[in-house]
Amino acid sequence: MIAVKQALVQVFPRVYKIKGKLATRSLTPGFKVHGERLHEINGVEYREWNPHQSKLAAAIACGLRELPIREGSRVLYLGAAQGATASFVSDIIGEKGVVYCVEIAPRAAADLIKVCEKRENMIPIIADARKPSEYASEVRKVDVVFEDVADPQQAEILKANAVFLKNKGIAMLAVKARSVSSVEQPRKVFEKVKSELASVFELIQEIDISKFEKDHEMLVLRKP
Repeated sequence: MIAVKQALVQVFPRVYKIKGKLATRSLTPGFKVHGERLHEINGVEYREWNPHQSKLAAAIACGLRELPIREGSRVLYLGAAQGATASFVSDIIGEKGVVYCVEIAPRAAADLIKVCEKRENMIPIIADARKPSEYASEVRKVDVVFEDVADPQQAEILKANAVFLKNKGIAMLAVKARSVSSVEQPRKVFEKVKSELASVFELIQEIDISKFEKDHEMLVLRKP
């Protein structure tokens, strides 16, 4: 634990900077998810959020204008992996929110379940994000869908899961150009993905996060 005397700088509600590093107030003090540094300010624990290890943090660091994930939000997280970024979402939404964590890889899912056991607002769903019918009975309407899935059909996966999104709800898609196509230029891939999503979503912002994740872009979209 690192004791920090300086005041927090708020970036978004429930998201801060401490000595220039992104952080969230820990919902489970003393519990680390992926070896993150812990800071204590006025008796409160904060977790350092590394944009090199989280595409959502990278989007914030690279100029996200508005964070749609807020206290009390219901979030569907596609591709939750071991639960690292989802745990920061858990911090942001607090006890009144919920994050449905969809992951199919057995090894990652095993780690995800351990994290969810420590956080009551995280619900593990071991399923294929390409088949939302598999978990339709477990997920209520959500405010935000966040997708971080390495699959050539990233756009189709997001469209299929839009059924869970409220009207005027927000989707965030971490586009992995090399997962979509290993031969096309990343910019062409990004344009192709945006075109595929145009029939379902309105584009709000696109953010180049290649500073932290090579050949990646974050799309922020709204369901009409």
